[in-house]
Amino acid sequence: MTYFELIQHIRTYRGYIYTGDKEADLDLIEEEVQELYRLGLVDARFYRDAKLVIIKERSHGKDQ
Repeated sequence: MTYFELIQHIRTYRGYIYTGDKEADLDLIEEEVQELYRLGLVDARFYRDAKLVIIKERSHGKDQ
C-alpha cells in the first residue's frame, strides 16, 4: 500500500485529512486507522500495512 492509497481508503469512510502540516496529518491518519480497526471496519492486515506506510512516511519527513 502507498501513502496515496491509504488516503484514498480513508476517504471511502468520508475521512478527509489535510492540515498543511505533514506530521500532523500523519498523526490524524494514524488515529483514524486505529479507530477504523477498533470498530472492525478494517482487518488486521490493512491495519498493519497502514501502520507501515505511516512509519515510512514519518521517516521520509525526518530525512529532509
